[in-house]
Amino acid sequence: MQVTKNSIIGDVLDANPDTARFFFEIGMHCLGCPASRGETIEQACAVHGTDADLLVEKLNDFLRRA
Repeated sequence: MQVTKNSIIGDVLDANPDTARFFFEIGMHCLGCPASRGETIEQACAVHGTDADLLVEKLNDFLRRA
């Protein structure tokens, strides 16, 4: 899976549940909430005041190694 800023969080979590830790790192602790699972990475990062490009990079690095 290749993650982008437009990737839906729920899709990323479904592909590899271990990616949850990267969302927890940005303060997104409500991953079970249907609203958060339907957001894009870019939307979630905007709400949490974090860099979407950096999160995407971390997620893709992790998924390449998994």
